[in-house]
Amino acid sequence: MALSARYGGPYHAATASWPGTPVMDAGGSIVTPGTPVTSDCSAQVDAATEAMRQAEGYAEGDARILVLGLEALDTDARLTIAAGPHAGTWTLQSVELDPIAVGWVCRGRRAA
Repeated sequence: MALSARYGGPYHAATASWPGTPVMDAGGSIVTPGTPVTSDCSAQVDAATEAMRQAEGYAEGDARILVLGLEALDTDARLTIAAGPHAGTWTLQSVELDPIAVGWVCRGRRAA
């Protein structure tokens, strides 16, 4: 992380956000909207792996995103990368813990 801060990458400041869970009444109407949850993290965008390209649902432009600094991450989150060549908001199509359990390996897609 120190090298990224000093040289402007490959990890950039990011925020993972979840919409929260709304409270519903017995009829299924939303009584109160969910409270959004956000967590700061760091992210690096890279080319999609061959396995990602072969996975169901892969679309041209999907990328591999490595995320550090979060205890939990799932596909309900949106990831906003603050700076760098891949700055912007990404939806997460797949999420898995990396092999040494330091961060997350995701397949991301630029949000429309």
